[in-house]
Amino acid sequence: MSTVEKSGTFMLGDRTVRRLGYGAMQLAGKGVFGPPRDRNEAIAVLREAVESGVNHIDTSDFYGPHVTNEIIREALHPYPDDLVIVTKVGALRGADASWNPAFSKEELTAAIHSNLKNLGLDIIEVVNLRAMFDVHGPAEGSLEPPLTVLAELQQQGLIRHIGLSNVTAKQVDDGRKITDIVCVQNQYNLANREDDALIDKLAAEGTAYVPFFPLGGFSPLQSSTLSDVAARLNATPLQVALAWLLKRAPNILLIPGTSSRGHLRENLAVADIELTDDVMVELNGIAAA
Repeated sequence: MSTVEKSGTFMLGDRTVRRLGYGAMQLAGKGVFGPPRDRNEAIAVLREAVESGVNHIDTSDFYGPHVTNEIIREALHPYPDDLVIVTKVGALRGADASWNPAFSKEELTAAIHSNLKNLGLDIIEVVNLRAMFDVHGPAEGSLEPPLTVLAELQQQGLIRHIGLSNVTAKQVDDGRKITDIVCVQNQYNLANREDDALIDKLAAEGTAYVPFFPLGGFSPLQSSTLSDVAARLNATPLQVALAWLLKRAPNILLIPGTSSRGHLRENLAVADIELTDDVMVELNGIAAA
């Protein structure tokens, strides 16, 4: 059994994926804008991830823009039968690298066709609608118009399943009145626990939860507790933070990203890290500190 297989599996739509996946955001240039510093290494990272057993890749055509999808296609097309590629729509990049809402029917339709073209696909397995009422976190607002557009594109056979990103629990409930929601992708980590109740609710319903920024994102989590636990386990703080997420709930799917094969191996090794109940209690205390 490979390390990735030890992480277990969960259903994403009607596909079974390993809980250790890969996020492609860091394959683009600095600030997720422009080309990577080393395109050959980016291609090598993707190929090694899949060879190691990863069968869930998260991407978007607004990474770059277009950069990560073009690299994924170059590295992996024709794709393995078990590989599930998930993308997201709802934003556009400005010439100044800004992140701007793109919720109109025309923008969403163009985004789906752009993802299909750049990934070399006839149908996208999962499309996440990225709410943009607040770029930095979930904020209430109606997702009915853009979700209705995606549901129409789903009926046309361009999308197999639909998920949500950067959303509130109410938006998930409201979204399910329009279409089936197969996953939720929000910021969540040891210190950012606002989605605890949502994760447990989704787990009970058999819906995947995909956390991003597992160590705080652009403002990395600084925790002496995390560092102490990592030192005792002969692991890095990021590895422990990822291992905690794997143990936190069975429906959590991880998508750590990197542009380095060495860092990829560190990320995938988290499935070998055993966290005892005592260590989980210790780590759970970080959010309350």
